[in-house]
Amino acid sequence: MSKNILVVGGAGYIGSHTTLALAQAGYRPVIYDNFSTGHRDACFGDVLVEGDLADTAKLVQTLQEHSIDSVIHFAALIEAGASVHAPVPYFQNNVAGTLSLLEAMNTAGVKRLVFSSTAAVYGNVDGAALLSEDLPRAPINPYGDSKAMVETILERCAEAYGLQTIALRYFNASGADAQGRTGERHDPETHLIPLVIQAARGQRDLIKVNGTDYATPDGTCVRDYIHVSDLASGHVAAVTWLQKHDCAGKQAINLGTGTGASVREVIDAVRRISGKSFVVEEAPRREGDPATLVADAQRAHDILGWSAQHSDLDTIIRDAWRYAEAHL
Repeated sequence: MSKNILVVGGAGYIGSHTTLALAQAGYRPVIYDNFSTGHRDACFGDVLVEGDLADTAKLVQTLQEHSIDSVIHFAALIEAGASVHAPVPYFQNNVAGTLSLLEAMNTAGVKRLVFSSTAAVYGNVDGAALLSEDLPRAPINPYGDSKAMVETILERCAEAYGLQTIALRYFNASGADAQGRTGERHDPETHLIPLVIQAARGQRDLIKVNGTDYATPDGTCVRDYIHVSDLASGHVAAVTWLQKHDCAGKQAINLGTGTGASVREVIDAVRRISGKSFVVEEAPRREGDPATLVADAQRAHDILGWSAQHSDLDTIIRDAWRYAEAHL
């Protein structure tokens, strides 16, 4: 069986960590990226193809030329808040771009796809302590809409074309490679942990807490933070599972820890680990933010044999802090 894996968006935050994990597991990752948000120095592996997700012909050529067995698809716009004010690019890139990839895969006869989905497909779920994959998809912002639409498309393609696919719904990606080879560096940065670290390092004047009146223990949003290296190992586990189970179909699987941390808890942890003080300012809620998103991670364990190993909050923040101090 071919070990060649096409990593679409492999120069990005999660893609670069997954490329490292694939190579360590004995796979040969082929990176495909347009560098709209990815970084050339985060490309790990022997093969890099610079191309756009909308370029179906180039995707077909890449799939055929490198004898690709399976595809991992990361290439997406990901900011929920921004999607509320500018939805069209999210549908154009995340939905239309995926259609281009699926057309290319069908043309090249590639049947296995691991899709980077999100907990945002669940929306606001009142009364659910943990979010199970059996819950209905009910996103509350265009970003979540775009991922839910792709999941529906994958279900139809599994029926029509015999596609084998796993949609990995992961929660709040965070942390950095423990060896410092790659980490989180979005531009502009909008994720909580790197923003708080920037405040602690004096790179921003303050950190804003967007909403203090949620129905959570301390009034701030609660999220399931998962170390990016755990996410990477989850993608390797998903590819391996698809290669061992030659059957068409689509599965949705959460990648999370089952434990949440609030915005205030994250801020307190960064203060403690960094030893730095910084200004915290309370601000109104952001549009499109659910109060709580915490995973039921049992299915990942049962099907993939996967569970988070590095995702306690202190480990996440220590790795992110070390990366920031060394590279940012």
